Amino acid sequence: MTDILLTHEIDDLLLHARGLVLVRDLLSQRGATRSEIEAHTNELERVRARLADTISGAADEHVRAA
Repeated sequence: MTDILLTHEIDDLLLHARGLVLVRDLLSQRGATRSEIEAHTNELERVRARLADTISGAADEHVRAA
């Protein structure tokens, strides 16, 4: 059950990151302010860090279970 929850969380984080990249690029193309683009970049960095932590934690769980 934990694996399923982690898979969903990882999928959600990946989707969120992809969305942020796409929106950031659109904002840039449409002349958004630097602060708007930076806000998306900052959120993307937070999502990437959470994704890395989630994946790392999932790997740790598998090692402990083995």
